[in-house]
Amino acid sequence: MLLRVRSITYLAEAINGYELVDPRGRDLPRFAAGAHIAVRHADSAVRDYSLWNDPAERRRYCIAVLRERDGQGSGHWHERVRVGDPVETSMPRNNFPLNDAAERYLLLAGGIGITPIMAMIAELRRRRAEFLLHYCTRSPEATAFRDDLDLLAAQGRVIFHHDGGDPARGLDITATLRDPRPGTHLYYCGPAGMMRAAAAASAGWPEETVHCEYFTGPAAQPPAPLDEDRPFRVRLAKSGGVYEIPAGETIIDVLRRHGIAVRTSCELGYCGSCLTAYCDGEPDHRDQILSETDRRRYLLICCSRSKTPILELDL
Repeated sequence: MLLRVRSITYLAEAINGYELVDPRGRDLPRFAAGAHIAVRHADSAVRDYSLWNDPAERRRYCIAVLRERDGQGSGHWHERVRVGDPVETSMPRNNFPLNDAAERYLLLAGGIGITPIMAMIAELRRRRAEFLLHYCTRSPEATAFRDDLDLLAAQGRVIFHHDGGDPARGLDITATLRDPRPGTHLYYCGPAGMMRAAAAASAGWPEETVHCEYFTGPAAQPPAPLDEDRPFRVRLAKSGGVYEIPAGETIIDVLRRHGIAVRTSCELGYCGSCLTAYCDGEPDHRDQILSETDRRRYLLICCSRSKTPILELDL
């Protein structure tokens, strides 16, 4: 997708927030708390960034970029990205989803690892779920979203831990995770040292209750180059209609605009609700779930495109 930078905000020392929107003001594909996108600006490297805004929002994706000492692409964002710039992104992907069945949630965030947790907090507040966040940073000045979290801190739902650069002076992760309360699910994200400590401390928890997101885990697939996201047409075999699918729009977007009812749920290529048979043409499958056998007969019209000029659907 080709999006535009609508605003850049200062979140904390060395951390900027970037608000990305559709250039035409259209809704963006839905995402769930914990999701991330792969992003590229101009000739910069493709990198994954968690979405930190409320998943209920449809008109923007918000990411945060920490300026790292070794650069690794973050310097490009801090020095060269400006409001109004186009950026290329993947569809949202989620390797860190919230479990709906938990009775309560224990959240641990370290530094920039707060970003997926912020989206989780928005969702948990909407559900009126019980949660507690331990947020570890070097200092108050290095604490992103401090103002947003102060009220929750006053309510006892967020605890800040500032270690001055010495983890030994911060949160005692071993003690915090020593006795898991039944029905509690743990979510943690942060720098390598914190991740190792949390993994070791939660080793005795039921496996299905522990969830984490690593910065250095397998990256999302890079977004397809813009010149490969070409327009194509879909022909509906049953109704006979033919519709142009422009670059940057999905089959579902176009069909809805023309009053054609389609069944959807996640619109991210994960749930399979929009599974549709095709009769002719070669789909460009961009989903996360279909087997090679399934792909010979079906596609997910929320995300897939076409390698041929015309794709005929069994609709």
